[in-house]
Amino acid sequence: MIHTLTTYESKTTDPYQNLAVEEYLTFHTEPGECILYLWQNAHTVVIGRNQNCWKECRVSELEADGGHLVRRLSGGGAVYHDLGNLNFTFCMRKEDMDVDRQLQVIIEAVSSFGLTAEKTGRNDVAISGQKFSGNAFFDSKGYYYHHGTLLLNVDTASMSRFLNPSKAKLQSKGVDSVRSRVVNLSSLCPDITIDTMKQAMFNAFSKVYGLPTRPLCAERLEQTAIEKGRERFSSEHWKYGPKIPFTNRLEQRFPWGEAGLDLCVNGGMITEALLSSDSMEADWFSDIGSEFQGLPYRTDILCKALDRSLEQHMVPENILTDLCRMVQEQI
Repeated sequence: MIHTLTTYESKTTDPYQNLAVEEYLTFHTEPGECILYLWQNAHTVVIGRNQNCWKECRVSELEADGGHLVRRLSGGGAVYHDLGNLNFTFCMRKEDMDVDRQLQVIIEAVSSFGLTAEKTGRNDVAISGQKFSGNAFFDSKGYYYHHGTLLLNVDTASMSRFLNPSKAKLQSKGVDSVRSRVVNLSSLCPDITIDTMKQAMFNAFSKVYGLPTRPLCAERLEQTAIEKGRERFSSEHWKYGPKIPFTNRLEQRFPWGEAGLDLCVNGGMITEALLSSDSMEADWFSDIGSEFQGLPYRTDILCKALDRSLEQHMVPENILTDLCRMVQEQI
């Protein structure tokens, strides 16, 4: 049960530092504590844990323009961050997670400006059908975070320029571009700025949980550990993933998200494999691809490998069924 509310506001716009702090805060929350962490990234595309960065983002163009590519710990899809965007993270023990309550903080903060928001889809918050907040989740070893975006005055031209969503994903949302399905809150209420929204979020945090808030004590942040985290998040191996000369690609959009299976096939045998997805199921996707290596490029054998993964990784049965069907139909 939550009995302590802690707030922390980042003073940097370095995306690798911000994600390292987010990870550190998550794994250092006290029992019964919920930390609301607010942060901003400058000119950054953040991809989900299991996404293929080259497919989701125009990486070369982004980096040539001075931007940053970041891979987060949580699942879900790619998002664009600039200084017109405010990010939030709720850090807590998994036993205290309550997604509806956490989302109510966002809805309450927005309502303080006279706007009515609601949860839509699997992880969005919208006003009149237009998204202003996307959310994703991570848990490990009993620790948990829920983070997301608040679009206040984001450069939607840059968003469209650097993000590269699949046509299937856009069609599933009933739109024809990234820009057409999002809205900046400042366009609906000129009183909304980064500073006023920060205060509104802290006020809503206290109101929804019915408890006073206290600022995080700086001594709780171990800088050596955070710097190690920053080094990992900024490393090429973490950001880009393995560079594999793929020869075959299977992909399909499902109700739970999009899946892509990239394979390098030589002489009828799979030598390399990578399973990517914007699914919210983050933990096991990255492990599945390695289990295909060394197998014959045959439908029945790949489906058996997926079936074994169900037992080992506790994959939801609907996802297993869909992935097997994709393999059967596309090989």
